[in-house]
Amino acid sequence: MIFRAACLQLNSNNHPKENLKVVLRESKKAVAKKANIILTPENTFLFSSNHQELLNKSEPFHKNFCIEQIKKFSKQNKVWFLIGATPIKIKKRTLVNRSILIGSDGKIKSYYDKIHMFDVTLSKKEKYQESKKFLAGSRSVVAKLPWGKLGLTICYDLRFPNLYRKLTKQGSVFLSVPSAFTKNTGSRHWHALLRSRAIENFSYVFAPAQTGTHHNKRETYGHSLIISPDGKILSEKKSGVGHIITKIDINEVHQLRKQIPSLKND
Repeated sequence: MIFRAACLQLNSNNHPKENLKVVLRESKKAVAKKANIILTPENTFLFSSNHQELLNKSEPFHKNFCIEQIKKFSKQNKVWFLIGATPIKIKKRTLVNRSILIGSDGKIKSYYDKIHMFDVTLSKKEKYQESKKFLAGSRSVVAKLPWGKLGLTICYDLRFPNLYRKLTKQGSVFLSVPSAFTKNTGSRHWHALLRSRAIENFSYVFAPAQTGTHHNKRETYGHSLIISPDGKILSEKKSGVGHIITKIDINEVHQLRKQIPSLKND
């Protein structure tokens, strides 16, 4: 079974409606190239390091303007859509970092809240404390696509291979890794980690990414990737806003897993 997957690369800011315009513009281009599913990065509609700004500008899950517009777009264009991740307000002062899968009928099919919080100190000037802004998720999520099952993850999750093996054991043949990897860590680890997750699990990996310098001076790595279950880079956008699109053949997963039955021995 063959279909086309597209990953958007964004340089999101702290204005949701501006980000939405860019997402819709690039998504229309992907649909024109016959994309069957479109995936966006982490922080798709709101990119900010300021907790109060995140609280002020985030919306509840079922009353969210940007999500509603993507639902309409998906239905109109008969395309599946993964909002890679965006802040969602679940209480007055509580946010989650949520990945949202929308079907070609415009309905929400599944969602995943980021489990692993990016709490790191890269240097005296570069520190991140996601746990002070978001409530961590507690469950792994596998969603059904028309072509097979998709394991949902977000950015820093990439460093925890046990999560990906669990998703594969639950039937995933595709893995999504929407990200806003820092330029610092991305240049050192991004390609190696993504290729490893693909090879370990003989799964396709879809990794849409944020890129460039953002309004708050944070730099993200870019290099959106679509990787084969054999670890080959099928498509890559190194920098700049735009998209990549690739044909996906599910038979490659089954052939590799049959040739090298490592998943059965684990």
